[in-house]
Amino acid sequence: MRRRVWEIVEVAHPGDRASRAFDVFILVLIFLNVLAAILGTVGSVEATVGGSLRIFEVLSVAVFTVEYAARLWSCVEDPRFSHPFRGRAAYARRGLLVIDLVAVLPFYLPFLGLDLRSLRVLRLLRVLRIAKIGRYYSSLDLMRRVFVSKREELVLVTALMALLLVLSASVLYFCENPHQPDVFSSIPATMWWSIATLTTVGYGDMYPVTVLGKVFASIIAILGIGMFALPTGILGAGFVDELQRSREEGDVCPLCGRRKL
Repeated sequence: MRRRVWEIVEVAHPGDRASRAFDVFILVLIFLNVLAAILGTVGSVEATVGGSLRIFEVLSVAVFTVEYAARLWSCVEDPRFSHPFRGRAAYARRGLLVIDLVAVLPFYLPFLGLDLRSLRVLRLLRVLRIAKIGRYYSSLDLMRRVFVSKREELVLVTALMALLLVLSASVLYFCENPHQPDVFSSIPATMWWSIATLTTVGYGDMYPVTVLGKVFASIIAILGIGMFALPTGILGAGFVDELQRSREEGDVCPLCGRRKL
């Protein structure tokens, strides 16, 4: 029985109709939960069907809790987690199992004496249940492999972006503080301007008025365009590399990443 439970709760193999039906059921339940969490923030919807949404939340948490418990109980059927205690502990520490736990934990925390003023924030955490779909879509695993393979380049670019952020904030602070002491009051406060400028958002709530400040701001804005293009190029090259590697290992669908039959 435990072996069969493990086969069902894991992603379905070709021909396993029970496991496929379970996967579809969980996916539909996840999307309905996210939809319920979003609609629950609309006052008119909450006033009319709020009771039904709460009942649906209880039923959903019950299903997700049973699913989580079934995974922990049956995971020892996998040779990687065969030890009754250490195997289950290792399995529980995996990213997707942590997501499964976070998906149901907000429901139980108020019963542990948590401040009810935090309940609204915890209810919004239900949206995180959409992360549970990661185990059902191999294309999401492709994204993970891209980030892992390009992590060194991404760390380098992030460090350069942080350096540019500090330098730009420091330069604009010394240019504008004597003329706008309330707006550019400190380097940390000026970092908000740097972030808005480097990301090309430009809210306009902080802007230079001196000639020197405008010159440096123009240079920083141009550098920001190039700096934020770097991660795009790195990730784009990573996706091409991973797709090429997948094709070399076997014929796969370029859209979903699944191996063609």
